[in-house]
Amino acid sequence: MRIVFTIVVLCSLLTPLLTSIGCQPNKEKAPTARAAGSAFVLAKEPGEAIPVGTAKESTKDGDDVVVLGLVGGSTKPFVEGLAAFTIVDPKVPYCADDEGCPTPWDYCCQSDAVRQNIATVKLVDSSGKPVMQGARELLPVKELSTVVVQGIAKRDEQGNLTIAAHHVFVRPGK
Repeated sequence: MRIVFTIVVLCSLLTPLLTSIGCQPNKEKAPTARAAGSAFVLAKEPGEAIPVGTAKESTKDGDDVVVLGLVGGSTKPFVEGLAAFTIVDPKVPYCADDEGCPTPWDYCCQSDAVRQNIATVKLVDSSGKPVMQGARELLPVKELSTVVVQGIAKRDEQGNLTIAAHHVFVRPGK
């Protein structure tokens, strides 16, 4: 019993001392994933953003772009284990909550319109390599979040647009 009492007293005396010199539990000291992703998050919206549909029509491979869209386009718009997601042009209406659609961000009623108005966003590091961490862990985004993405346009053989993003601004709201 005396040993237990001694340990309790020592812990109560040492905890403030250790805390004051920086020895805090790992839970408090470890950087959060969101903090690590803050390098990608813009505090201010960049100007001259073009909607996804316009970007698909007018940008060329390698162009610097600023693109506006809503996170969505499928039932699972986020890529697990990779900082990547799809965005849809704001002009394409998604299903309203009152219609009973459990996943309005999949645009199930507008699948034809989505094909012409969707792009993939991949966060990349300073060397252009994809970030291997979930986008929802790095950015304050969810389905139907409105985002403005800054990056470089990439085109595949089918003309699909991917944005190698360096920065993302998330508009307040949804």
